[in-house]
Amino acid sequence: MAVSIDTVYQKVLAIANKEQRGYVTPQEFNLFANHAQMNIFDQYFYDQSQFLRVPGNNTSYADSVTNLEEKISIFERYDKAFTAVNEEGDINLGTILNDLYRIGMVRIDYDSEPTFRLADKISLKEQHAYETSPLVNKSKIRPYYTSFKQIIKVYPYPIPPKDRVLVSYVVKPKKVVWGYNIIGEHALYDATISQEFELHPSEENNLIVKILALAGISLSDPGLYQIASAEDQKNIQQEKQ
Repeated sequence: MAVSIDTVYQKVLAIANKEQRGYVTPQEFNLFANHAQMNIFDQYFYDQSQFLRVPGNNTSYADSVTNLEEKISIFERYDKAFTAVNEEGDINLGTILNDLYRIGMVRIDYDSEPTFRLADKISLKEQHAYETSPLVNKSKIRPYYTSFKQIIKVYPYPIPPKDRVLVSYVVKPKKVVWGYNIIGEHALYDATISQEFELHPSEENNLIVKILALAGISLSDPGLYQIASAEDQKNIQQEKQ
C-alpha cells in the first residue's frame, strides 16, 4: 500500500494554513515531495550500512533491522536475466534499467549446469590481480564480478550465448506527482495524472515533516499528529455528507 500523494498534500496545506505560512503551490509541493522521498529513501541504505557495521543482539535491534528490510523490500527486484553480454563480460545496466539505484546479488545460470553460481563481488583493484595472476582460478565454478557506476563485468568471460547473468537490484522510487486541472482559479486534484509515493505507509508523517521543513515550516511531532488527526476527521466528515 502506497502513501497517498493527495493525503500528504492536504495535510501539508492544512498545517501551513494553521501556522499562517501561506499557500504551498502544487509545483512547490511536487518539488519538495520528491526531494523528501529521496531523502528518506537514501537514509534507508545509510541506516542499513550502520546496522551491518555495528551489529546488535537485542530485540530492539532485531525489530529495527526487520522494519528497515521491510521498507527496502518494496524496491527490490530479483533475477533480471541478461544474455546479450559483450565479449569482455560487460553489462551496462544503466542503458537497460532506467530506475536502477544499486546492484544487489549477481548469479550465473550456466546452461551446462543444473544450479546457479553465485558471483562474488571483487574490487577494481582485485580485478587487476584476477586478470594477471596465474594463481587465480579463472573457472566458472567460482565466477566473479566488478561494478563501476552502472556497469558490471562478469568473470570468467566471454559468457556463452546460452548462459544467463541474473542480476538482483534495487530500484529508485518513482517520481511523485500531485496532478491537477485548473478549474476557475483553483487547482483540483486529478488522480489519473498523479503518482503516489512508493514509500512504506509508515513514512507518511515523516514525509509531511520533511516537506514542511523544505517549505520553511518547522513542526514538532506532537503538533503534527494533532493537526494531521484533525484533518483526517475533517475528511471523514466530508465523505459522510
